[in-house]
Amino acid sequence: MSLRIIGAGLPRTGTLSLKAALEQLGYGKCHHMFDVMLSSRQVNQWHDIMEGETPDWDDVFQGYDACVDFPSSLYFRELAAANPDAKVILTVRPPADWYASMRDTIYKVETSVPRWVQWCFPRIGKLTELADRLVWQGLFDGRFENESYARAEFERHVDDVKAAIPKERLLVMEVKDGWAPLCVFLGVPEPDTPFPRANDKGQFRRMTKTLKRLSIVPWILLGVVVIAAGAMVGLTYF
Repeated sequence: MSLRIIGAGLPRTGTLSLKAALEQLGYGKCHHMFDVMLSSRQVNQWHDIMEGETPDWDDVFQGYDACVDFPSSLYFRELAAANPDAKVILTVRPPADWYASMRDTIYKVETSVPRWVQWCFPRIGKLTELADRLVWQGLFDGRFENESYARAEFERHVDDVKAAIPKERLLVMEVKDGWAPLCVFLGVPEPDTPFPRANDKGQFRRMTKTLKRLSIVPWILLGVVVIAAGAMVGLTYF
């Protein structure tokens, strides 16, 4: 099945809202980073692509009509070439707002994943490596914490998409603009319902708190071992 829509916008530009909007408009199932997180098969496929293996895009997106968000948005050129009839949607937002959102959600979660969790749970380890190599070390060259640099890279990505995709095939939009530009571009009627507003900041905050709690687990286990060893020594002595 060929993709009908390719989302070229970076994470935290309203990609989850766009996913919901496209699915509501009848564009089948829309691929998003959350789909990768929930599937070992997807994690392995994208990890292999990152390692340089030639992708079988039809297999990667089997069952999907559209894709948005990371990691697919970083491969917008390849996907546009592999799906010549697909339309491309570039979601954008003011760079300062985008940076603050990335810093306070995705980056905070990624930097909170304890090493022992990555070692004990291979899927999480591969996901962390995928994000680190493609985004933090790849797209942002290990300099995401430099706001000026990160914002410049965000703007460069936007310019790259505009330069690579013909105007008649590309929609540049902010999700705050609602249904009108999207529906005109796709040639479909506007729904009577409000445009989806998927705000997952709360979910990211909960994830970060959970990961911070997990980071102290090894120390708790070490304390238990020390106490148990001390108790054994005491029992042996007496």
